[in-house]
Amino acid sequence: MALSQVQLERLHTSVTDKIGERKNLIINGAMKVAQRGNVDSVQNGYGGADRFSFRSNGAAVVTIRQQGTGNSPTDQGFGFCQQFDVTTADSSLAATDFAKIQYRFEGQDLQLLKKGTSNAEQVTLSFFVKSPKTGTHIVELVDQANSRAVSLSYTVSSANTYEKKTLTFPADTTGTITNDSARRMDLNWYLAAGSNLTSGTLQTTWGSTTSANRAVGQVNCVDSTDNNFFITGVQLELGTVATDFEHRLFPEDLALCQRYCCRWDTAGATTNNHSRFGTAYNQNTSSALMFLTHPVPMRVTDGRTITHNIGVVEILTPGNNTSSLTLSGDSSSNMISAVSLNSIGSVTQHALCAPRVGSGQTDWFIIIACEL
Repeated sequence: MALSQVQLERLHTSVTDKIGERKNLIINGAMKVAQRGNVDSVQNGYGGADRFSFRSNGAAVVTIRQQGTGNSPTDQGFGFCQQFDVTTADSSLAATDFAKIQYRFEGQDLQLLKKGTSNAEQVTLSFFVKSPKTGTHIVELVDQANSRAVSLSYTVSSANTYEKKTLTFPADTTGTITNDSARRMDLNWYLAAGSNLTSGTLQTTWGSTTSANRAVGQVNCVDSTDNNFFITGVQLELGTVATDFEHRLFPEDLALCQRYCCRWDTAGATTNNHSRFGTAYNQNTSSALMFLTHPVPMRVTDGRTITHNIGVVEILTPGNNTSSLTLSGDSSSNMISAVSLNSIGSVTQHALCAPRVGSGQTDWFIIIACEL
């Protein structure tokens, strides 16, 4: 008896899984890694689980949280999810308004799609979602380099209930993807869209990006501060079949996420007894330079950002304390970030110094990021 296409693809997947082939193009699809922690007042940016951001235009503001047991579909094997909690609603959408969850891809991670060639591949997206609204929701792939897009719809049958959704995007024989570390494609889950994005006909095949055709039919999930949108179990894979989710160990997901975002902190300690950094040196007579070593190479050497909540860095050799930390281009590489400790008083240039976190500071962190 001949095997069906679905049976053949499942057989292929079961064999390749056994020899260690990675199939999920999404990093942190199980939402295990959340280096930034929960973040309030987000209109455009990251929070909660790594790699999944919120993007909007208009009034909508959310708190992004990684949630665990009690909010996640543990009966489906997922102990974590990403929550988008609407804290400022957009109940009357202007034409230009939108709200969406976004995942961004590097070009070099998409070469197996063979996009822009006669052998271009279809891809299948699967995920678990709990939406505050029933009805039509839109997911979109956008080829940033070639200004091309395709949108597919899914229907939520029961509000505030986890449902698994599966969508197969068509192949695109137009527009190759550059093989580099730059942002080349976005995956968008719309939560709301104004008339500029909904007044046409949904573009379900690849074509030039046309605003009016991008999110036709999308319900408004951000029209009330009672609304919460949850997502987890995100997988994007070659072919037309949604296979079982590729679960990775936490250290694997963490290492993959640290290419884009890396956090130094108290490692869960609730008290602080002068956490020490490595030896630094005075780069001039009023500032020092310390070096943070990354556990994995970061995506780029330039364009990184630093955020921290350290109240005081104490300098143990002559000099003053400081709370001003900035990134320096001096001696940075994809494995090291050079951090300037500014305004430390009159010190001897090129002398060594020993910085440490000030006494009594709990739950301190430094985050260095180079997101797409």
